[in-house]
Amino acid sequence: MNGTRAAGDRGERAAARYLEARGCEVLAAQWRCRYGELDLVARDPNGTICFVEVKLRGAGAIGLPREFVDSRKQARLRKAAMAYLAETGLDDAPARFDVAEIQADRDGTLRLEYLEDAFT
Repeated sequence: MNGTRAAGDRGERAAARYLEARGCEVLAAQWRCRYGELDLVARDPNGTICFVEVKLRGAGAIGLPREFVDSRKQARLRKAAMAYLAETGLDDAPARFDVAEIQADRDGTLRLEYLEDAFT
């Protein structure tokens, strides 16, 4: 496994722990379809399906992680989310798109900011 993938996996695990600590159930991780990958899919305590895009940036990176979830990425996530909902029979469940923004400090510490309902 390369360093970038390992760092991404570490960020996704941190986001999953964050969600679980807030009473969410993680339904899927790294779910793939022809439209792309959903980093995390969770159900919050109210029953809303949360499609979570995890963005990790290292120390010294330019820009905020959320800035890399551009309109093209959002369109792919929407298509993948629709495919997930159809495949799992959750088509009528309320859903939203969140971003877990993670910044890694030079000492390896991860700082997470969770943006609920980040885009529609």
